[in-house]
Amino acid sequence: MSEALFCIENLRVAYPHRSEEKAQWAVDDVSFILQPGERMGLVGESGCGKSTLGRAAMRLLPPSSQIEGRVTFQGRSVFEMTPEQLRKFRGEAVALIFQDPMTRLDPLMSIGNHCLETLKAHSPQLSTKQAKEKAIATLEKVKIPASRWSQYPHEFSGGMRQRVAIALALLLSPKLIVADEPTTSLDVTVSAQILQELTRLCGEENMALLLISHDLALVAEYCDRIGVMYNGKMVETGSSQAVFQNPQHEYTQSLLKAALHIQTVDESISPSDFSSLPFHRGQHQKSTPILRVLELQQHYTLEPNFVERLLKRQNQTIKAVDGINLELYPGEILGLVGESGCGKSTLSRTILQLIRPTAGKVEFLGQDLTNLSRQQVRASRRQMQMVFQDPHACLNPAMTVGQSIADPLLIHKLAVPANAKQQVLSMLEKVGLKPAQVYYERYPSDLSGGQQQRVAIARALITRPKLLICDEPVSMLDASVQSQVLDLMLELKEEFELTYLFITHDLWLARFLCDRIAVMNSGKIVEIGPTKQIFANPQHPYTKTLLAAAPLLGRA
Repeated sequence: MSEALFCIENLRVAYPHRSEEKAQWAVDDVSFILQPGERMGLVGESGCGKSTLGRAAMRLLPPSSQIEGRVTFQGRSVFEMTPEQLRKFRGEAVALIFQDPMTRLDPLMSIGNHCLETLKAHSPQLSTKQAKEKAIATLEKVKIPASRWSQYPHEFSGGMRQRVAIALALLLSPKLIVADEPTTSLDVTVSAQILQELTRLCGEENMALLLISHDLALVAEYCDRIGVMYNGKMVETGSSQAVFQNPQHEYTQSLLKAALHIQTVDESISPSDFSSLPFHRGQHQKSTPILRVLELQQHYTLEPNFVERLLKRQNQTIKAVDGINLELYPGEILGLVGESGCGKSTLSRTILQLIRPTAGKVEFLGQDLTNLSRQQVRASRRQMQMVFQDPHACLNPAMTVGQSIADPLLIHKLAVPANAKQQVLSMLEKVGLKPAQVYYERYPSDLSGGQQQRVAIARALITRPKLLICDEPVSMLDASVQSQVLDLMLELKEEFELTYLFITHDLWLARFLCDRIAVMNSGKIVEIGPTKQIFANPQHPYTKTLLAAAPLLGRA
């Protein structure tokens, strides 16, 4: 037993429940062993128990959770550790990287202070100078420059925050990293860099990695071994190569089929075919753009802190969106791809006028939104809606699903409460939440991630908009649910005659869904063209880098 680094034996976990209810096992009789330096991937649909298993192994579940079985680390029982032993165990022995970096970051602390606090708590013998040197070196490993040391979490993009969270996990050189969807919010290039760095450290430091992910291609590329979870149970384990080439369990087979459904498209294309593609330049001239962005800029000024002012440092300007020109045509799906921090989400929020641009114009249905009053902009949003990466961003936990979807109808005075319910029930049916009456009464917390995203889509569509801006709408979902939601979006596009601006860092997903792709880097669009043309014959070096970094099933 002492030879194994990490050992889970017959683990069962049930969350707190009302006394009259029977316990539902979120993790049901799971066992596996991790050796030093081994990399294991844990895959399965949302709600299957992957994250619960990771949290149970680190004793991070609510105190009243029901837990059976054993978890040992280097032969010591994790469940029998004292609070002091647990504090050292978390961080120094095992580090956990969460999917949402804001669960790890304090909005009131600078990034530098996060690092110093972690090091001082676990390595008090280090001087401030030594701690800062170590922290800067670790931040640079995840491509965060020392110049951002004094900035706060809100000044970073979602992907940049995740890089900080990963750096904090690496600071103490743990023997095992439990990474729960660590690269969900990251683009393919940064995701590849970080996982290459993690796997390199695993080799050099003899550090083990438990990678919890719904991205099968990612697990295939970076893990030696894989465990497939379904309904709380481990239904299949084996070497990554064996499981992906010859899956035994029907659930593993369905997961692979769903992932390949997105990644497999017709590769046969020659340059002469480009003129016949759906939204070729020649065909654009026949219709009027639904959305036109002209020389759009969104600049932010970082003022120097007290010390920097003493050193007579100047204000620093961050050009999040730097002179974007873009046209979107009725019925088109335009994909916007690029790395985290490149300005994709800032561009979408500027188009919606959630933030006013520094310069440039946004024309929607022939109207310049930048000249409208706040009230006029709000009225225009009936025709232009947004679906966010995290459905929690638009769903009020205190409101039922029915109330959340009806809300935009009442805000825009498109219905009175009496007839709003019928419209909501009809929309719930359309997004596949049946029986609609049951879901109407539920709260967001009662739903899985995929169901919450369907509610968010229903809420966006209830005002019958012309344009839907989708900011990473399926990146938090597993392959099977992702495939269902994408197919749903394609069906709804035809039924509601929608136009999509689809923001994603997943290139295979963009290839599956989009007519044209715009590639964004450092606030600028560096390449734009029909999807097949971008994939078959990329012109810009950055596009080539993105394509080379994207994990592909079968290529691993």
